This record gives sequence, C-alpha cells and structure tokens, in this order.
Amino acid sequence: MNTYRNLVIGATLSGLFVIAALVSFLWVPYDIENLNIAERMRTPTPAHPLGTDHFGRDILSMVMIGARTSIAVAFVAVGIGMGLGVPLGLAAAAHKGSLLDEVIGRGNDLVFAFPSLLIAILITATFGPSAVNAIIAIGIFNVPVFARLTRGSALSLWKREFIMAARVSGKTTVRISIEHILPNLSNLLIVQGTIQFSLAILAEAALSYVGLGAQPPTPSWGRMLADSQTMISLAPHLALAPGLAIVFTVLGLNLLGDGLRDVFDPRLRRGRT
Repeated sequence: MNTYRNLVIGATLSGLFVIAALVSFLWVPYDIENLNIAERMRTPTPAHPLGTDHFGRDILSMVMIGARTSIAVAFVAVGIGMGLGVPLGLAAAAHKGSLLDEVIGRGNDLVFAFPSLLIAILITATFGPSAVNAIIAIGIFNVPVFARLTRGSALSLWKREFIMAARVSGKTTVRISIEHILPNLSNLLIVQGTIQFSLAILAEAALSYVGLGAQPPTPSWGRMLADSQTMISLAPHLALAPGLAIVFTVLGLNLLGDGLRDVFDPRLRRGRT
C-alpha cells in the first residue's frame, strides 16, 4: 500500500481541482460578475464558505473558475512543449552527431540560458498581457525540456537489439522512431509531463500575479493573490484561498508524478518498499 501512497494522494488532490474546474463550466455558487459591495471582505460563512473579496464576490466561485484558467493554460502549454519537443528530441537522437543534432542542441541551450519566468515576462510584455501569450511563453520553455529528455532516453534505445533488428528489416529512421522508440518513452514522457504541468501552473500564477497572465474579468489564482496583498492584514482569507489552491494543486501533481514514476519503474518501487 505504501508503494502507491503518493499516487493515491496525488491523484486525489489533483482530481479535486480538475473536478472543480469541470463543474465551474456548469455551475458556480455565485455569479462573479455581480458585485455586491455591501458584502465585501466577509469572512467565511455558510453562505460564502471561503468568504468574499473586496468587491463582494464569492471567493469559492472565483477559486473554481481560477482552477479552470490555470489548468487550461498549463494543459495547452505542456501540450505545446511536448508536441514540439518530443519530435525534435527524436530527430536529434536519430541523427546523433549530425548538423541537425547540433542545431537542436544549441537551440535548447539558448532557451535554457534564460530563466523561464524571464522569457515569459519578455514575451507577454512585448505582445501584451493575455492568457494566450502566457500559454505561448510557458510552452516555449517546455520545448527544450522534452527535447532533451527525449533525446537522452532515445539514444540508449537506438543501441538495443530490437532496434537493430528493425533497421535490418529495412524500416526507415522515421518509422523506427515512431513505432519503436516513442512507445518505449511514453511512460517517461507521462511522468515528465505531470511535473511540467505543475510548473506551468506556478508559472501561470506568477504571470497573473504581475499582471501579465489572464486578464479581468477572468479570475486567476495569481491575480487573486496580487489583489489581496494590500488587504492581507484586514482580511487574510483573501490570500489564503488562492494560495492554498496553488499549493495543493502543485503538491498533488508532484506526488502524482512521483507515484507514476514508481509504478512505471519497478526498480524504484522495489527500492522504496
């Protein structure tokens, strides 16, 4: 049971926020576009379990919709990183030592030379703050992560006997990469994707915190934290709800990734039992 503890806890925490995001498409306790100044900065009550903000909006409703925003941005950004990075990594591994491998490697080094948040701020500041630009910025940094991981793992596979047998049978490099290399990397990519998903949620919250992510009236956990910072001494619950949402979502995804790694790699599972 201890072997799957991280997996169960991570899946539960992550699942709660995914469910909250999905439910928000159909129902939220209150309409966040209706301001109620008379109810502003209320502490948690049965009517408002997480209280209200400085505009009288229900914080629970905003956290639910904020989950939708964070998950959507992270999902697309990681999809961009995986969709571009994995083919680049496969190509670099298949042509090790060639000009293509060198170009891909130096491109990865160029992106890694700058902090991810700096790149995101640069892109969103240049093209304007929006959720779309935040997705592009976060996605760009994910590309070299998946490219390097794929290349490094694929290189060891190209030396295996079943790959040599496929080459002898006349299969092309592209076909071998798709039919044999990629399936053997799927477990590793899933684990890394889970980790990058949690980092993308943090990046989205950071960009929204400085005003470069999703724009009003779309709720975002990062902007909720930014709005609450000047009133935290008067109403700490304003920062508590979005802060805990970020913490538990990222924690859940990291535990989920750790649990999946244990499941996919029997050697790690034996070492921990």
